[in-house]
Amino acid sequence: MNRPAPDHEQHTEVGAYALGVLDAVDAARFEEHLAGCPRCAAELDDLMGLTPLLADLKESAPGPEALAPRPDPALLDRLLAGVTATRRAQRTRRLCLVAAAAALIVAGPLAGAAVFSEEAPDHSGVSAAKQMYEDGEKIGAVDPATKVDATVSLQPKAWGTHVALRLSHVRGPLTCDLVAVGKDGERQTVTTWAVPPGGYGLEGNDKGDKWSKEPLYTHGGAALNRSDISRFEVRTLDGKLLATVKV
Repeated sequence: MNRPAPDHEQHTEVGAYALGVLDAVDAARFEEHLAGCPRCAAELDDLMGLTPLLADLKESAPGPEALAPRPDPALLDRLLAGVTATRRAQRTRRLCLVAAAAALIVAGPLAGAAVFSEEAPDHSGVSAAKQMYEDGEKIGAVDPATKVDATVSLQPKAWGTHVALRLSHVRGPLTCDLVAVGKDGERQTVTTWAVPPGGYGLEGNDKGDKWSKEPLYTHGGAALNRSDISRFEVRTLDGKLLATVKV
């Protein structure tokens, strides 16, 4: 009874298969292994380009008189076509990554800002969030206890309400969210963000970084219609209320 060869042995049978020195049983077993092993298929692809040398080696290779025929050309074509397609896809993916990296290097800070502007607040004063803030209906308030200054800018949408927020006079480090509260008491989180240690919108603060004097602009959306919103709350994620804007 023939037992399947261990996987590590099948990896070493590429050359013997290419030479055609495997018996019929071992050749069939290796072909089953080859169909699911890109490593062996790639090695076979390389070996098949050495036809003259392999022919010479075959002449001197010891073995039984009845050997399996050379690998079926149609089977090899199918297997090697699959390997070629995989390699081409991998090369294309690598080239795309290289091109993207090169574009960042050539374009410098402007390209970097375009890539990362979706992931961090933009303090440059020309962010999309600030533009959205400028375009909407603005309602603001300063909390008497925390002194946090919050202004929301609202734009009715078919799906609900787009909300942009301008936040200043807040010290970090904090992690916060903006919550829309409906007239029926329903609460929906509009957006979340982190306040760095230097804070936002702290005029006259000489201890923070250069951005600490600038307000934060961020934006998000609520499924509530504009007419159904009672107020917005700026809170820390541990529940502390920083500001309330009634609408």
